[in-house]
Amino acid sequence: MNISIVIPLLNEAESLTELHDWIVSVMQSNSFSYEILFIDDGSTDNSWEVISSLSEQNQNVKGIRFLKNFGKSQALHAGFTQTKGDVVITMDADLQDNPEEIPELYQMITNENYDLVSGWKKKRYDSVIAKNLPSKLFNWAARRTSGVKLHDFNCGLKAYKSAVVKNIDVNGEMHRYIPVLAKNAGFTSIGEKVVKHQARKYGTTKFGMNRFINGFLDLITIWFLSRFGKRPMHLFGALGVIMFLIGFTIAFYMGIEKLFLNPTGRLITERPTFYIALATMIIGTQSFIAGFLGELILRSKRDNKRYLIKENLNLD
Repeated sequence: MNISIVIPLLNEAESLTELHDWIVSVMQSNSFSYEILFIDDGSTDNSWEVISSLSEQNQNVKGIRFLKNFGKSQALHAGFTQTKGDVVITMDADLQDNPEEIPELYQMITNENYDLVSGWKKKRYDSVIAKNLPSKLFNWAARRTSGVKLHDFNCGLKAYKSAVVKNIDVNGEMHRYIPVLAKNAGFTSIGEKVVKHQARKYGTTKFGMNRFINGFLDLITIWFLSRFGKRPMHLFGALGVIMFLIGFTIAFYMGIEKLFLNPTGRLITERPTFYIALATMIIGTQSFIAGFLGELILRSKRDNKRYLIKENLNLD
């Protein structure tokens, strides 16, 4: 199979039929073998009924329905586990991503040997204050922190080699940082393509300003995990040893001074420096223990389910 298209959605019933017909037209005009996976992330409208109807009309349409809203990252993860295409395309269900971009994205993966190609909505039709400016700041911080030189990390329209989506773990709200996850997993051939952005035709956005705050927090998390996630002792242990040695050295010097250099001076316990040294040693010890516990947790953790599927369509 040439292409798997993964579409996470929440309450997008009005746009699904039009999006499906548009994708099918593109697939047929380019003679692609394909599948469309709609991931219903706990919609409360009739999105699932629309998906069910589309699957009856077109056997290439498949669906997964979550028991409740678990988030876009979990929806993508569920879709990625089911894909069968050589190239996996992700896009949003709100018609703001243009299916006409798919053939060129496919060619960039297959002919130019990219592992991942991310869309760049260079010209946007969103609110300048509410979305455009925060998005630019967010993308700048993501580039500086991750080292991945993309202009638009949050664009839903992306293309991947199948091996990429099968070997990265998208969880929490890390869908914004799939290129970073891919890079950390060893898929370093990451490209970018300017894509058309269209004004929302139906419904309202499901994301508010809080997504930028959460995005920055997730960015810190992924930066930390990419460097120390598999070796917490290297950070906490080293920091703990250094702090303990600093505190111990200060306390040792104070003891030598009191015993040999200035026996008639103030008591050690009357000097603020003693309590600074003591606090430093305690914090150093705690940091070392935190690193040690982190190592134990890594060695004993289990993969827990992050979402519950209520039903699916046309999946083996």
